[in-house]
Amino acid sequence: MSDASTYPPRDARGFLGAPAGLSDSDARRWLRQRLFVILGIAVLAVALAGGVWWYIVSSRYVSTDDAYVDASVAQITPQIDGLVRSVPVNDTQSVKRGQVLVVIDPVDEQIAVAQAEANLGQATRRVEQYFANAAAAAAEVTSKRADLQRAQLDYKRRAALASTGAVSGDELTTAKNALETAQAAVEEAQRQLMSQQALIRGTSVQNNPDVMVAKAQLAAAELALSRTVIRAPVNGIVAQSNVQIGQRIQVGTQLMTVVPLAQVYVNANFKEGQLRRVRIGQKATLTSDLYGSSVVFHGTVAGVGGGTGAAFAVIPAQNATGNWIKVVQRLPVRIALDPAELAKHPLRVGLSMDATIDVAH
Repeated sequence: MSDASTYPPRDARGFLGAPAGLSDSDARRWLRQRLFVILGIAVLAVALAGGVWWYIVSSRYVSTDDAYVDASVAQITPQIDGLVRSVPVNDTQSVKRGQVLVVIDPVDEQIAVAQAEANLGQATRRVEQYFANAAAAAAEVTSKRADLQRAQLDYKRRAALASTGAVSGDELTTAKNALETAQAAVEEAQRQLMSQQALIRGTSVQNNPDVMVAKAQLAAAELALSRTVIRAPVNGIVAQSNVQIGQRIQVGTQLMTVVPLAQVYVNANFKEGQLRRVRIGQKATLTSDLYGSSVVFHGTVAGVGGGTGAAFAVIPAQNATGNWIKVVQRLPVRIALDPAELAKHPLRVGLSMDATIDVAH
Protein backbone atom coordinates (compact mmCIF):
# COMPACT_ATOMS: atom_id res chain seq x y z
CA MET A 1 0.00 0.00 0.00
CA SER A 2 2.89 2.32 0.74
CA ASP A 3 4.38 1.65 -2.70
CA ALA A 4 1.17 2.59 -4.44
CA SER A 5 0.79 5.84 -2.48
CA THR A 6 4.43 6.92 -2.77
CA TYR A 7 5.44 6.22 -6.37
CA PRO A 8 3.53 6.95 -9.51
CA PRO A 9 1.98 4.22 -11.57
CA ARG A 10 3.69 2.94 -14.66
CA ASP A 11 1.71 5.33 -16.80
CA ALA A 12 3.22 8.23 -14.86
CA ARG A 13 6.70 6.71 -15.21
CA GLY A 14 6.17 6.53 -18.88
CA PHE A 15 5.25 10.23 -18.88
CA LEU A 16 8.55 11.00 -17.10
CA GLY A 17 10.36 9.22 -19.86
CA ALA A 18 11.31 5.94 -18.13
CA PRO A 19 11.62 3.04 -20.54
CA ALA A 20 8.67 0.64 -20.51
CA GLY A 21 9.04 -2.67 -18.79
CA LEU A 22 11.20 -1.42 -15.86
CA SER A 23 10.36 -2.29 -12.31
CA ASP A 24 9.53 0.45 -9.85
CA SER A 25 13.01 0.42 -8.31
CA ASP A 26 14.72 0.44 -11.71
CA ALA A 27 12.51 3.30 -12.87
CA ARG A 28 13.35 5.34 -9.80
CA ARG A 29 17.09 4.65 -10.29
CA TRP A 30 16.88 5.63 -13.94
CA LEU A 31 15.03 8.83 -13.06
CA ARG A 32 17.57 9.71 -10.40
CA GLN A 33 20.46 9.20 -12.79
CA ARG A 34 18.79 11.33 -15.40
CA LEU A 35 18.20 14.15 -12.89
CA PHE A 36 21.90 14.05 -11.89
CA VAL A 37 22.91 14.27 -15.52
CA ILE A 38 20.62 17.24 -16.07
CA LEU A 39 21.96 18.92 -12.91
CA GLY A 40 25.55 18.33 -14.02
CA ILE A 41 24.83 19.78 -17.44
CA ALA A 42 23.20 22.83 -15.82
CA VAL A 43 26.17 23.34 -13.47
CA LEU A 44 28.58 22.97 -16.38
CA ALA A 45 26.57 25.43 -18.45
CA VAL A 46 26.55 27.97 -15.62
CA ALA A 47 30.30 27.52 -15.09
CA LEU A 48 30.93 27.84 -18.80
CA ALA A 49 28.77 30.96 -19.00
CA GLY A 50 30.56 32.42 -16.00
CA GLY A 51 33.93 31.67 -17.57
CA VAL A 52 32.89 33.21 -20.87
CA TRP A 53 31.54 36.28 -19.05
CA TRP A 54 34.77 36.62 -17.05
CA TYR A 55 36.91 36.26 -20.17
CA ILE A 56 34.88 38.66 -22.28
CA VAL A 57 33.76 41.21 -19.66
CA SER A 58 35.18 40.87 -16.18
CA SER A 59 38.79 40.30 -17.20
CA ARG A 60 38.69 43.10 -19.77
CA TYR A 61 36.69 45.88 -18.14
CA VAL A 62 36.63 47.63 -14.77
CA SER A 63 33.64 49.75 -13.85
CA THR A 64 32.47 52.10 -11.14
CA ASP A 65 29.50 54.33 -10.46
CA ASP A 66 31.57 56.48 -8.09
CA ALA A 67 32.42 58.99 -10.81
CA TYR A 68 31.68 62.68 -11.18
CA VAL A 69 32.15 65.44 -13.72
CA ASP A 70 34.86 67.94 -12.83
CA ALA A 71 36.65 70.85 -14.53
CA SER A 72 39.50 73.29 -14.01
CA VAL A 73 37.21 76.22 -13.27
CA ALA A 74 38.41 79.81 -13.62
CA GLN A 75 38.15 81.86 -10.43
CA ILE A 76 37.49 85.49 -11.32
CA THR A 77 39.29 87.84 -8.91
CA PRO A 78 40.29 91.52 -9.29
CA GLN A 79 43.95 92.56 -9.49
CA ILE A 80 43.28 96.09 -8.29
CA ASP A 81 41.12 97.71 -5.62
CA GLY A 82 38.15 99.74 -6.72
CA LEU A 83 34.45 100.40 -6.93
CA VAL A 84 32.35 98.15 -9.18
CA ARG A 85 30.76 100.22 -11.93
CA SER A 86 28.91 97.47 -13.84
CA VAL A 87 28.39 93.70 -13.94
CA PRO A 88 27.08 92.83 -17.42
CA VAL A 89 26.74 89.06 -16.78
CA ASN A 90 24.69 86.87 -14.45
CA ASP A 91 24.75 83.34 -13.09
CA THR A 92 24.10 80.56 -15.65
CA GLN A 93 24.97 82.91 -18.52
CA SER A 94 27.18 81.57 -21.28
CA VAL A 95 30.25 83.73 -21.96
CA LYS A 96 33.03 83.75 -24.53
CA ARG A 97 36.71 84.24 -23.88
CA GLY A 98 37.44 87.97 -23.68
CA GLN A 99 33.86 88.95 -22.86
CA VAL A 100 33.51 91.65 -20.18
CA LEU A 101 32.47 90.26 -16.80
CA VAL A 102 33.03 93.17 -14.39
CA VAL A 103 33.96 96.84 -14.86
CA ILE A 104 35.72 98.75 -12.06
CA ASP A 105 35.58 102.55 -11.89
CA PRO A 106 38.73 103.62 -13.85
CA VAL A 107 38.99 107.29 -12.75
CA ASP A 108 41.91 106.79 -10.35
CA GLU A 109 43.81 104.70 -12.88
CA GLN A 110 43.18 107.23 -15.66
CA ILE A 111 44.68 109.98 -13.47
CA ALA A 112 47.67 107.75 -12.75
CA VAL A 113 48.19 107.18 -16.48
CA ALA A 114 48.07 110.92 -17.19
CA GLN A 115 50.60 111.59 -14.44
CA ALA A 116 52.89 108.81 -15.72
CA GLU A 117 52.71 110.26 -19.24
CA ALA A 118 53.71 113.67 -17.88
CA ASN A 119 56.60 112.12 -15.95
CA LEU A 120 57.77 110.40 -19.12
CA GLY A 121 57.73 113.69 -21.00
CA GLN A 122 59.73 115.39 -18.25
CA ALA A 123 62.24 112.53 -18.14
CA THR A 124 62.68 112.65 -21.92
CA ARG A 125 63.36 116.40 -21.86
CA ARG A 126 65.72 116.02 -18.92
CA VAL A 127 67.74 113.36 -20.74
CA GLU A 128 67.81 115.49 -23.89
CA GLN A 129 69.24 118.22 -21.71
CA TYR A 130 71.87 115.75 -20.50
CA PHE A 131 72.99 115.21 -24.08
CA ALA A 132 73.00 118.95 -24.75
CA ASN A 133 75.05 119.60 -21.61
CA ALA A 134 77.53 116.91 -22.64
CA ALA A 135 77.93 118.51 -26.06
CA ALA A 136 78.43 121.92 -24.45
CA ALA A 137 81.01 120.45 -22.05
CA ALA A 138 82.87 118.91 -24.98
CA ALA A 139 82.90 122.27 -26.74
CA GLU A 140 84.17 123.91 -23.54
CA VAL A 141 87.03 121.39 -23.37
CA THR A 142 87.95 122.25 -26.95
CA SER A 143 87.92 125.96 -26.13
CA LYS A 144 90.03 125.54 -23.01
CA ARG A 145 92.55 123.43 -24.91
CA ALA A 146 92.87 126.20 -27.48
CA ASP A 147 93.50 128.69 -24.66
CA LEU A 148 96.09 126.30 -23.24
CA GLN A 149 97.89 126.10 -26.59
CA ARG A 150 98.04 129.91 -26.84
CA ALA A 151 99.31 130.15 -23.28
CA GLN A 152 101.96 127.54 -24.03
CA LEU A 153 103.17 129.42 -27.15
CA ASP A 154 103.17 132.74 -25.32
CA TYR A 155 105.17 131.31 -22.46
CA LYS A 156 107.71 129.65 -24.82
CA ARG A 157 108.27 132.91 -26.74
CA ARG A 158 108.76 134.92 -23.55
CA ALA A 159 111.04 132.26 -22.08
CA ALA A 160 113.22 132.40 -25.24
CA LEU A 161 113.44 136.19 -25.08
CA ALA A 162 114.09 136.28 -21.36
CA SER A 163 117.74 135.25 -21.91
CA THR A 164 118.30 138.27 -24.15
CA GLY A 165 116.79 140.69 -21.66
CA ALA A 166 113.97 141.65 -24.03
CA VAL A 167 111.34 140.32 -21.59
CA SER A 168 111.30 141.24 -17.95
CA GLY A 169 110.96 138.70 -15.18
CA ASP A 170 107.47 139.94 -14.32
CA GLU A 171 106.24 139.33 -17.85
CA LEU A 172 107.69 135.83 -17.80
CA THR A 173 106.02 135.13 -14.45
CA THR A 174 102.73 136.44 -15.76
CA ALA A 175 102.97 134.18 -18.84
CA LYS A 176 103.76 131.20 -16.66
CA ASN A 177 100.77 131.92 -14.42
CA ALA A 178 98.56 132.21 -17.48
CA LEU A 179 99.85 128.85 -18.69
CA GLU A 180 99.08 127.20 -15.37
CA THR A 181 95.65 128.79 -15.28
CA ALA A 182 94.93 127.50 -18.78
CA GLN A 183 96.04 124.01 -17.78
CA ALA A 184 93.77 124.10 -14.72
CA ALA A 185 90.87 125.33 -16.88
CA VAL A 186 91.37 122.41 -19.28
CA GLU A 187 91.37 119.94 -16.41
CA GLU A 188 88.20 121.47 -14.96
CA ALA A 189 86.49 121.38 -18.36
CA GLN A 190 87.45 117.73 -18.78
CA ARG A 191 85.99 116.87 -15.36
CA GLN A 192 82.77 118.63 -16.29
CA LEU A 193 82.69 116.72 -19.55
CA MET A 194 83.18 113.40 -17.74
CA SER A 195 80.40 114.32 -15.30
CA GLN A 196 77.98 115.05 -18.13
CA GLN A 197 79.00 111.98 -20.13
CA ALA A 198 78.42 109.75 -17.09
CA LEU A 199 74.70 110.59 -17.35
CA ILE A 200 74.45 109.47 -20.98
CA ARG A 201 77.28 106.99 -21.51
CA GLY A 202 76.18 103.96 -23.55
CA THR A 203 72.60 105.18 -23.93
CA SER A 204 70.33 107.13 -26.19
CA VAL A 205 67.43 109.33 -25.20
CA GLN A 206 64.97 106.41 -25.46
CA ASN A 207 66.95 103.84 -23.46
CA ASN A 208 68.40 106.15 -20.84
CA PRO A 209 67.68 104.85 -17.30
CA ASP A 210 65.65 107.94 -16.37
CA VAL A 211 63.44 107.51 -19.44
CA MET A 212 63.20 103.75 -18.91
CA VAL A 213 61.98 104.25 -15.33
CA ALA A 214 59.34 106.69 -16.54
CA LYS A 215 58.28 104.24 -19.27
CA ALA A 216 57.97 101.45 -16.71
CA GLN A 217 55.81 103.66 -14.50
CA LEU A 218 53.60 104.50 -17.47
CA ALA A 219 53.31 100.80 -18.39
CA ALA A 220 52.33 99.96 -14.81
CA ALA A 221 49.69 102.69 -14.82
CA GLU A 222 48.30 101.50 -18.16
CA LEU A 223 48.25 97.92 -16.90
CA ALA A 224 46.31 98.97 -13.82
CA LEU A 225 43.88 100.85 -16.10
CA SER A 226 43.41 97.76 -18.28
CA ARG A 227 42.65 95.72 -15.16
CA THR A 228 39.60 97.85 -14.44
CA VAL A 229 37.87 95.73 -17.09
CA ILE A 230 37.77 92.06 -16.04
CA ARG A 231 37.23 89.67 -18.94
CA ALA A 232 36.43 85.98 -19.20
CA PRO A 233 39.64 83.92 -19.50
CA VAL A 234 37.85 80.97 -21.13
CA ASN A 235 34.59 80.03 -22.80
CA GLY A 236 32.11 78.75 -20.25
CA ILE A 237 29.18 79.30 -17.93
CA VAL A 238 29.11 81.92 -15.16
CA ALA A 239 28.59 80.44 -11.70
CA GLN A 240 28.76 81.63 -8.09
CA SER A 241 28.49 85.30 -8.99
CA ASN A 242 28.45 87.36 -5.79
CA VAL A 243 29.47 90.84 -6.99
CA GLN A 244 27.13 93.82 -7.07
CA ILE A 245 27.26 97.28 -8.64
CA GLY A 246 28.67 99.82 -6.19
CA GLN A 247 30.53 97.20 -4.18
CA ARG A 248 34.03 98.10 -3.01
CA ILE A 249 36.27 95.17 -3.89
CA GLN A 250 39.81 94.34 -2.86
CA VAL A 251 42.58 92.50 -4.67
CA GLY A 252 41.94 88.77 -4.54
CA THR A 253 38.20 88.97 -3.74
CA GLN A 254 36.38 86.09 -5.45
CA LEU A 255 33.76 87.66 -7.69
CA MET A 256 32.49 84.69 -9.69
CA THR A 257 33.51 81.46 -11.37
CA VAL A 258 33.57 80.56 -15.06
CA VAL A 259 33.11 76.85 -15.74
CA PRO A 260 34.62 75.75 -19.10
CA LEU A 261 32.02 73.17 -20.14
CA ALA A 262 33.99 72.26 -23.26
CA GLN A 263 36.92 71.17 -21.10
CA VAL A 264 35.24 69.13 -18.39
CA TYR A 265 36.57 65.71 -17.47
CA VAL A 266 35.49 62.86 -15.20
CA ASN A 267 37.09 61.79 -11.95
CA ALA A 268 36.23 58.10 -11.55
CA ASN A 269 37.08 56.68 -8.13
CA PHE A 270 38.08 53.03 -8.61
CA LYS A 271 38.88 50.59 -5.85
CA GLU A 272 42.57 49.89 -5.44
CA GLY A 273 42.09 46.30 -6.57
CA GLN A 274 40.62 47.49 -9.87
CA LEU A 275 43.66 49.55 -10.81
CA ARG A 276 46.18 46.74 -11.42
CA ARG A 277 45.81 46.97 -15.20
CA VAL A 278 44.65 50.57 -15.60
CA ARG A 279 47.09 52.56 -17.73
CA ILE A 280 47.16 56.05 -19.22
CA GLY A 281 45.74 56.11 -22.74
CA GLN A 282 43.22 53.27 -22.28
CA LYS A 283 39.74 53.83 -23.68
CA ALA A 284 36.69 54.34 -21.50
CA THR A 285 32.95 54.55 -21.97
CA LEU A 286 30.71 56.57 -19.69
CA THR A 287 27.05 57.28 -19.15
CA SER A 288 25.47 60.02 -17.07
CA ASP A 289 22.36 60.15 -14.96
CA LEU A 290 21.46 63.36 -16.82
CA TYR A 291 21.07 61.75 -20.26
CA GLY A 292 20.60 58.12 -19.27
CA SER A 293 22.11 55.00 -20.79
CA SER A 294 21.03 55.97 -24.32
CA VAL A 295 23.85 58.56 -24.53
CA VAL A 296 27.31 57.04 -24.26
CA PHE A 297 30.38 59.23 -23.84
CA HIS A 298 33.80 58.05 -24.97
CA GLY A 299 36.99 59.05 -23.21
CA THR A 300 40.63 58.27 -22.54
CA VAL A 301 42.42 57.69 -19.27
CA ALA A 302 44.49 60.85 -18.73
CA GLY A 303 46.01 60.05 -15.35
CA VAL A 304 45.72 58.31 -12.00
CA GLY A 305 45.62 60.27 -8.76
CA GLY A 306 48.71 60.55 -6.59
CA GLY A 307 46.93 59.52 -3.41
CA THR A 308 43.64 58.48 -1.88
CA GLY A 309 41.12 60.87 -0.42
CA ALA A 310 41.93 59.66 3.08
CA ALA A 311 45.61 60.46 2.60
CA PHE A 312 44.85 64.06 1.64
CA ALA A 313 42.13 64.62 4.21
CA VAL A 314 42.38 67.54 6.63
CA ILE A 315 42.78 65.01 9.44
CA PRO A 316 44.34 61.93 7.79
CA ALA A 317 43.73 58.49 9.24
CA GLN A 318 46.29 57.32 11.81
CA ASN A 319 46.69 53.71 10.73
CA ALA A 320 49.42 53.04 13.28
CA THR A 321 46.89 52.94 16.13
CA GLY A 322 45.99 49.63 17.75
CA ASN A 323 42.34 49.71 16.67
CA TRP A 324 43.16 49.92 12.97
CA ILE A 325 40.61 48.41 10.58
CA LYS A 326 41.47 47.90 6.95
CA VAL A 327 39.22 49.81 4.58
CA VAL A 328 39.37 49.38 0.82
CA GLN A 329 40.64 52.66 -0.60
CA ARG A 330 39.76 54.37 -3.87
CA LEU A 331 41.98 56.35 -6.22
CA PRO A 332 40.68 58.97 -8.64
CA VAL A 333 41.24 58.19 -12.32
CA ARG A 334 41.00 61.20 -14.61
CA ILE A 335 39.18 60.50 -17.87
CA ALA A 336 39.31 63.04 -20.70
CA LEU A 337 36.11 63.22 -22.75
CA ASP A 338 35.54 63.63 -26.49
CA PRO A 339 35.01 67.38 -27.19
CA ALA A 340 32.60 66.65 -30.04
CA GLU A 341 30.37 64.58 -27.76
CA LEU A 342 30.56 67.27 -25.06
CA ALA A 343 29.44 69.87 -27.58
CA LYS A 344 26.47 67.70 -28.51
CA HIS A 345 25.58 66.72 -24.95
CA PRO A 346 27.00 69.28 -22.49
CA LEU A 347 27.75 68.18 -18.95
CA ARG A 348 27.84 70.18 -15.73
CA VAL A 349 30.40 69.98 -12.94
CA GLY A 350 29.37 67.57 -10.21
CA LEU A 351 27.06 65.34 -12.28
CA SER A 352 27.14 61.61 -11.54
CA MET A 353 28.62 59.26 -14.13
CA ASP A 354 29.10 55.52 -14.63
CA ALA A 355 32.56 54.78 -16.00
CA THR A 356 33.96 51.63 -17.60
CA ILE A 357 37.60 51.27 -18.68
CA ASP A 358 38.81 48.74 -21.23
CA VAL A 359 41.98 47.34 -19.59
CA ALA A 360 42.60 44.67 -22.22
CA HIS A 361 45.11 46.86 -24.07
